Amino acid sequence: MIEVENLVKRYGSFTAVNGITFSAAQGEILGFLGPNGAGKTTTMRMLTGYMPPTTGSARVAGFDVFEQSLEVRQHVGYLPESVPLYPDMTVKGYVKYIADLRGIKKSGSRADDVLKQVGMYNRRGSLIRNTSKGMKQRIGLAQALVHDPPVLILDEPTIGLDPLQVLEVRELVRDLGQGHTVMFSTHILSEAEQICDRVIIINQGQIIAEDTPGKLRERLQQGGKMFLKVGGKLDSYDAVRKTLMSAAGVTGVDPFADGYVVGVSSGVDVRARLSQAIFAAGGDLLELRPQAMSLEDIFIELTAKQSPSAESDDDGVVEERMRRRA
Repeated sequence: MIEVENLVKRYGSFTAVNGITFSAAQGEILGFLGPNGAGKTTTMRMLTGYMPPTTGSARVAGFDVFEQSLEVRQHVGYLPESVPLYPDMTVKGYVKYIADLRGIKKSGSRADDVLKQVGMYNRRGSLIRNTSKGMKQRIGLAQALVHDPPVLILDEPTIGLDPLQVLEVRELVRDLGQGHTVMFSTHILSEAEQICDRVIIINQGQIIAEDTPGKLRERLQQGGKMFLKVGGKLDSYDAVRKTLMSAAGVTGVDPFADGYVVGVSSGVDVRARLSQAIFAAGGDLLELRPQAMSLEDIFIELTAKQSPSAESDDDGVVEERMRRRA
């Protein structure tokens, strides 16, 4: 449903998106991750027809974003980071207005349907200005869904929400993935790990990793990591490190929480060696377990490998600056 090939977007001498290629299949939930200024928002704006690419190509629902921009907009539901709402309209009035603009027959009935879908039907008569941040996000989702698009592109749908609202929107996105192709950006890495079928990590305008969260962990977690807690005579980091590094297959020891994380060479089972080394040094082994690499660990490791970008502002800020210079 989404096909991107060598997509580039430049603002003067600044390259916001630098030759990225990826795809999203029908019914897939694709997470788009990256630090501020990585190129996420710029990519989404190109895919929704908001702006043309400099070079490269992109197709959404079979339509070219440059040559068939109108058709793309008819098949995409877009929730920008800042939801474009009219505060003096009622919730239903606004969604019906969007439905009318899109030429939807029985727009009032359709507005009711999508408000039920996003859990805002009971507030349909409320003025938008009197709704919470989380409710405004749901109203934004309603306007993105009102024309029943096969593709949904959501830019930071949970930004600024409290923990309960985040859970509610997260559950809604998961439900939407059953009938739509969903691409969304987020800074909440655990959110992507729980929801996404696949994730793309972008930094400085380039894709630096793409896979399922589980496979990313397998690829990047060379060997593995063990978490352990010790007691007895091993009462300092230096003593623990010296003892554990004496075990064959151990590549590193770092303090973590109330214990230590031990790096392990690929394919080596060091559990017996660790316990023997600890007991031989007069220590007590209180806990020993594998430590899985989280999506946050992957994100930090990958982005840290790249040098800092000369321009670290958010995509939209960069865009606005370049427009002012033009």
